[in-house]
Amino acid sequence: MFKILTLNHIAAAGLEHLPRGRYEVASELPNPDAIILRSFNLHAHPIPESVLAVARAGAGVNNIPVDALTQRGVPVFNAPGANANAVKELVLAGMLLAARNLCPAWDYVRTLEETGEALEKAVEAGKKRFSGFELKGRRLGIIGLGAIGRLVANAAVDLGMEVYGFDPGITVAGAWQLSSKVRQAASVDDLVSRVDFVSVHVPLTDTTRGLINAERLSRMPKGAVVLNFARAGVVDESAVIAALDQGRLHGYVCDFPSDANRRHPKVVALPHLGASTVEAEENCAVMVVEQLRAYLEHGNIVNAVNFPEVVLPRSEGFRLAVANRNVPNMVGQVSTRLAEDGLNIVDLVNKSRGEVAYTLIDVDRHPGPQVLESLEAIDGVLKVRAIPDPEAP
Repeated sequence: MFKILTLNHIAAAGLEHLPRGRYEVASELPNPDAIILRSFNLHAHPIPESVLAVARAGAGVNNIPVDALTQRGVPVFNAPGANANAVKELVLAGMLLAARNLCPAWDYVRTLEETGEALEKAVEAGKKRFSGFELKGRRLGIIGLGAIGRLVANAAVDLGMEVYGFDPGITVAGAWQLSSKVRQAASVDDLVSRVDFVSVHVPLTDTTRGLINAERLSRMPKGAVVLNFARAGVVDESAVIAALDQGRLHGYVCDFPSDANRRHPKVVALPHLGASTVEAEENCAVMVVEQLRAYLEHGNIVNAVNFPEVVLPRSEGFRLAVANRNVPNMVGQVSTRLAEDGLNIVDLVNKSRGEVAYTLIDVDRHPGPQVLESLEAIDGVLKVRAIPDPEAP
């Protein structure tokens, strides 16, 4: 039986995909085989040596020590695209909030003390302060055309906006999912200089930190709006606030409140609502649970942020999974050790990603413990698993 430790509330719709006769799931478990979490900070939490995999019921994995787990041969799964529609709708809402000045207008009405006819007069007298503009015909620039960015782009096109996109890493499959009306920007600098709104949809890395900075803000047309529903560090907040104070930016809408932005009159800072819908939480939970099952029961890897995608249909025999550093002759050494123990390879797949390689091997009979020890002794091997077929009698 596999033991699954949950470090946050995980939607029941996902956990229901773990058969109770095969899985034990709890928020406190000794020596778990896997961990499922959402926003829990795993950097500050000891990870037992028994852990074979970590699954994040969401997209970002900044709260997980991915590099350290990689060195242990532990894949980290996430749920790319499962919350894409929820974030897309929030980005659209953010554009409307900024364009129509809805938050300050709402606050104005709530603070009025007049009643009756006096209230009506006060409303009419004050509404001119909140005059806004329509989205139709406005220009939106999207940096990052992954699952979320594509949905935002297509929805904005449907709203009658002129949409520009930039993503040097977009795949052919991703490009096919974009509306033909989305225009390609040559660079981030080119994009920000063209648009009334810019929305960022990239992970936080060393190269994307401060992607929207003072120099790029200076290139944007006066009265533009910045939307950040990706990660706080992607935008240089101090530069944005300076641009707001100088009247160069109309507004900043983000999902990351801070001491500096949460009371600024031109900032709408939401409490990290991007994926906070019932549907998104369920979608994320179902996706990562299915990925976790595929890995624990069959060794297959899909949507791991630190391992290659490897899927091998079950064949006759017994399965071995080997994670190792991506160096020459590892498959040869593994094959030699198996041959020395009299095991015949029925099927094999090997793929690499960066500094890590992963091999699934079906052999003709059950390998004894000495086989696993022999494989683990190979220099560069990170983890070896023997995986019996859970459906076998």
